[in-house]
Amino acid sequence: MSDVNDLTGRLEALEIRVAYQDQTIEDLNATITAQWQEIERLQRLLKRLEEQVNESLASAGAPNLPEPPPPHY
Repeated sequence: MSDVNDLTGRLEALEIRVAYQDQTIEDLNATITAQWQEIERLQRLLKRLEEQVNESLASAGAPNLPEPPPPHY
């Protein structure tokens, strides 16, 4: 009878452990998903900033804009 009780206790301990591991896996998955969404948002933001910088550089070097007159005119 002791062997049956011992096996039952070990089985219950394993089931509890698996339940905690399942919850940990779900929590980690949720964290990874949130981080991936943040990475994608930051990548989109970086792309927009790169485009703005490139546009600014292109417009700053545009020779077709007329120069304003000097301040003493």
